[in-house]
Amino acid sequence: MSLLVVGLSHRSSPVSVLERAALTTDSQVKLLQDTLAAEPAAEAAVLATCNRIELYADVDKFHAGVAELSTLLAQHSGVGLEELTPYLYVHYEDRAVHHLFSVACGLDSMVVGEGQVLGQIKDALATSQELHTAGRLLNDLFQQSLRVGKRAHSETGIDRAGQSLVTFGLEQLSSGTAVDAWAKGKRALVIGAGSMSSLAAATLARAGVAEIVIANRTLDRAERLAEILNEGNGTDVSARAVPMDSVPLELTRADVAVSCTGATGLVLTAESVAAAVEGRVGEPVVHGADSGRTASGASSGRTAMSAATGVGTDDGCPLDLSSVQGTAGFSVLGEAAVAGMAAAELEQHAAWVDKGDAAGRAPRAAAAVLDPQADAEAIVALAAAAATVGRVPERRKPEPVAEAPRPAPVLALLDLAMPRDIDAAVHRLLGVRLVDIESLAEASADAPMAADVDLVRRIVADEVAAFGAAQRAAHITPTVVALRTMAADVVANEIARLDGRLPGLDEKQRGEITQTVRRVVDKLLHAPTVRVKQLAAEPGGAGYADALRTLFDLDPETVASVSRAENNTENAKNRGRDE
Repeated sequence: MSLLVVGLSHRSSPVSVLERAALTTDSQVKLLQDTLAAEPAAEAAVLATCNRIELYADVDKFHAGVAELSTLLAQHSGVGLEELTPYLYVHYEDRAVHHLFSVACGLDSMVVGEGQVLGQIKDALATSQELHTAGRLLNDLFQQSLRVGKRAHSETGIDRAGQSLVTFGLEQLSSGTAVDAWAKGKRALVIGAGSMSSLAAATLARAGVAEIVIANRTLDRAERLAEILNEGNGTDVSARAVPMDSVPLELTRADVAVSCTGATGLVLTAESVAAAVEGRVGEPVVHGADSGRTASGASSGRTAMSAATGVGTDDGCPLDLSSVQGTAGFSVLGEAAVAGMAAAELEQHAAWVDKGDAAGRAPRAAAAVLDPQADAEAIVALAAAAATVGRVPERRKPEPVAEAPRPAPVLALLDLAMPRDIDAAVHRLLGVRLVDIESLAEASADAPMAADVDLVRRIVADEVAAFGAAQRAAHITPTVVALRTMAADVVANEIARLDGRLPGLDEKQRGEITQTVRRVVDKLLHAPTVRVKQLAAEPGGAGYADALRTLFDLDPETVASVSRAENNTENAKNRGRDE
């Protein structure tokens, strides 16, 4: 096994870099294809979520693999390798398995214990299978990670340690007040109609808001979500749909707005938010020393775009409710908020939207031109650090942002998109409170860890050991099969020679002799082949396959052909399982 993962996440990278490196669906497909075409990689899978981008591969050389995967990530993300390298982390073999299993259990999430990542892992596996970039190793790894995640949620109380991003974000907006009490009677605007936006709308409805306005680039999808909310049991919410060009007007009426779209530019600029709250606060909207400059002057540097154009579906934040619901025995608080509101219809709607046309998304800028000399130095430094400590440290706590005194907000904004939908300069506007992915990362870094987290860590450790043993045992299986095939050929050849020397043998005599010779060979091979499988499953047992091939002078191509046949059978089985 030569599993390698190179990636970046909210733990290693500032959000400003992470959002620039976000991959579109087309970019992910091209990245997979280019990775498989690269010399060091035999298999590849991409796990891209709201707060991480990771490239998994089965490689034959560590340093060459790190160099190739790092370069490919830089090329397809559009962030230069020299800039990207300080934020990349590397995991190899057992450490890579441990990392993915931890991700699947929610231990590496922005909100510890959240479970939407299971749906994202399932999607990553399905994409790799569809493109035929996942072989035996990655199929086994991702399938097992899903089982480990489900086990963690069913055998421990990890759900109590965390929540969905929607619930956690609303708690940050409510500033210590119970979300139900804070939201009661408020008017809400939800921008987007995909899975994450659907969850946000349902959570707000359950929290007691009086009105929800759904804005989406495709109006009929917004209308469908509004219909589901109006028909939901247990709430008195009034929901309606509006086109995207109505967002500026609706924002002037809203008390809280949630945005999660697939747009590659800003949906709400600082100017549009300032205009929406103008007259709703008793002093100038732009705060303090910034009052002499426009809000856009403090923007994050991303290209502003009109709220009415360039807004896609929620592909940029693919928290697919239908995928999560399909995970048996699984539940988190975020999904519990949806459960009482025509859950099946809401999930169907989310799946329908997420598979919709994303033609309105703006194309990503061309990849940055890379400096070969700088790239080579960056790669060498990254590989050396990973080889020395096993990985590049991931933990990076965002720097604290000092908050100046300001009046109570009249508009609360929750931005769950990656790249962000709402201009970061909105933080400076009086009368506005913005919670986005960056501030959620900061808040969750100091969140208390539940005792159940220790139980999950033990589960992960046990499962990593079991996965390693299974992979080592599977590694020797083609050699054992090739040995038994060779022994069968020897028996067949000797029986043929016996027929030539003793042509007078009848069928019964010939059959008895054949059975006797086969039993002798089987008994001679039984103990060593069983024992070599046991030894190979132990740490450091990879060399037993080589020893077996050498001792019995097995043809390497015969062993390789057996391995290819098993991989083809396994891939066909996995594809059939997902259909």
